[in-house]
Amino acid sequence: MDTHGAPPPHGGNLTAARRRFPAAPEPWLDLSTGISPFAYPHPPLPPDAFTRLPEPDAEVRLRAIAALRYGAADAGQMVAAPGTQILLPPIAQLRPPGRACVIGPTYAEHARAAALVGHSVVEAREPKPCELLTIVNPNNPDGRLWSRESLREIAAAQRLHGGLLVVDEAFMEAADSDESLASDVDQGGIVVLRSFGKFHGLAGLRLGFAITDPDTATRLRALFGPWAVSGPALAVGLAALADAAWAEAARARLFHAALALDAVLHDARCAVLGGTALFRLAACPPGTFERLGAAGILVRRFEAFPDRLRFGIPADVAALARLRDALA
Repeated sequence: MDTHGAPPPHGGNLTAARRRFPAAPEPWLDLSTGISPFAYPHPPLPPDAFTRLPEPDAEVRLRAIAALRYGAADAGQMVAAPGTQILLPPIAQLRPPGRACVIGPTYAEHARAAALVGHSVVEAREPKPCELLTIVNPNNPDGRLWSRESLREIAAAQRLHGGLLVVDEAFMEAADSDESLASDVDQGGIVVLRSFGKFHGLAGLRLGFAITDPDTATRLRALFGPWAVSGPALAVGLAALADAAWAEAARARLFHAALALDAVLHDARCAVLGGTALFRLAACPPGTFERLGAAGILVRRFEAFPDRLRFGIPADVAALARLRDALA
C-alpha cells in the first residue's frame, strides 16, 4: 500500500464493480461495507437545516448526547466532525513525526493518514510503545476485540513513552461486549474514535466523533472551526443518539441477521473467521469473489489474503436468498 498516495481501495465502489462485471444483473447487492442495512428512521428535517448556518448550541447539545451514548464524561471531551475519516490526520499530528505503529492488518486509512503528516508507519500484530499507536477495536476485518483492561495497560505504557494511543471504536456498538475506552480518556494520551454512520446505517450523512481529554478536545475543535458539522447531520444526530430504544432493538436485529449470514456462508463452504454484527470475514473457495460479482453481488476482497472475503449484512430475506443462490 502506498501510504503517501491516493486512498487505498475500500468497499462500496459500485462504479468499479460495474466496470469489472459489465454483464452483472442490476440492481447490485452491495455487501462490501460494514454499514448497517437497517438505517435509523430519522424524522423529516426542518427546512432551516439546509438554509441556515448551524447554531453553536446545537453542536454543544450533540456533543452532550453523544457523550452519554458513548460513555464519555461530558461534552467537553467530545469532538464532532463530518465523519471520523477527516479526524485522522489532525489526530496523527498531535505527536511530532516519529514512529506510528498500527495494529494490523486493519483499516488502511490509519496508516495512510499517519504517513501523510510525516510519521514512519509500521504495521504490527502486537502493541509496543510508539509515538503514535493505533488499535481498531473491534478490528476490521477480523473482529478481534481488545479488553478494556488490556487497553488501559497499553495506554499507560504509551504515556511513559510520551506517545499517543488512538483506539478506533467504529464498530463497538455492534460488538459482542462493550470494551470501550471512552471513560478513560481523562488519564491523558488517549483518543477514542466513534462512527455514527455505520451503526445507524447513515454513512452518507458524514458524522463522527473523537473522545479525548478536554485540552486535546479543545485543540481539535479549534482546528475545525465553527460549523464543522452540517445542519442536517446535527438534526439527525440529535434525534438518533437520544433514541436508546432504537439502538437496543437495532443491535438485536443485527446480531440475528449476522447469525443468518453465518449459516449461509457455512452451507457454501466459507469458513467464518471472525467479524462483528456488521460484517463477517470468511475464507471461501477459489473464484467466489468472481462468481458473486458475475451475479451482481459485491463483497470486500483483500489483495494480501486472496482466499478471504468480508461480507456485509444482507438487509432482508430476499437479499440473503440472493446471496445463497449465488454461492450455491
